[in-house]
Amino acid sequence: MDSSTGSAVSPTCPVDRGYATHVARAEALRRVNHVPRLRIGWLWEWAKVLQIAFLLFLVLKTFLVEAYKIPSGSMEHTLLVGDFLLVNKLVYGAEVPFTGQRLPRLRDPQRGDVLVFQWPEDPSKNFVKRLVGVPGDTLMMRDGELFVNGHAQREQYVTHTEPGVDPTFEEFRWQRDYVVRSAVAAPTSAVAGELAVATRDPGDHPSRNNWGPLIVPRGSYFVLGDNRDNSLDSRYWGFVPDSLVRGRPMVVYYSYAPDSADRLAWLRAIRWSRLGERVR
Repeated sequence: MDSSTGSAVSPTCPVDRGYATHVARAEALRRVNHVPRLRIGWLWEWAKVLQIAFLLFLVLKTFLVEAYKIPSGSMEHTLLVGDFLLVNKLVYGAEVPFTGQRLPRLRDPQRGDVLVFQWPEDPSKNFVKRLVGVPGDTLMMRDGELFVNGHAQREQYVTHTEPGVDPTFEEFRWQRDYVVRSAVAAPTSAVAGELAVATRDPGDHPSRNNWGPLIVPRGSYFVLGDNRDNSLDSRYWGFVPDSLVRGRPMVVYYSYAPDSADRLAWLRAIRWSRLGERVR
């Protein structure tokens, strides 16, 4: 007690010490509890962002654009081994997962389009070829030259790596059930001497460069590789059902020259001139 005022002023009063201890404990608890809440909140915000990004990626991949890699040389020189493509899936109507239904297509596939489709022999594999025949077309090939509805095609994108070679494989036998034995497929612009050769019927012995005439059935397409002498295409396994068409390549977004001896070829052998090139 102060003799002059009669009030208690001792700083070591038990009441003061208890209050200070209580305040310090509350502050410590607040700090301990506050930090985890900040961390959890930060993680939750990132989780929401990642969820939205993942859902957006799935929507884009399923309905709009998907990436594909070219594994073989069947489309050289249009597409090269090591090209990475962005494929427009919306143009031909993307498939709605688990429903078997497709979105309305912007347009039907047309002759000359480069298509990505599931291989009829094994739908787990995707192929890239050029569409040369739509439903109702009459197709045939004579000495490597393609005729559509009786007219020879000027295919500037086609290359031949084995000129003069025309093998016959057992896979071609399927064509015999579709051969049209009629003059309707004869080239209209051929002169008399060429007409006899062009209309010679190879239906019983179809080969790589001589086959047809065949009529493309409804709901199907006939596709060929631009590298005609090195392409596993409709000549071997038949028509492509419309339901297996997946999209149309738009652009080469990355490309490199594969080299089995160099594991870093994807960095050291980039084809810079092909980046951003449109697929035609």
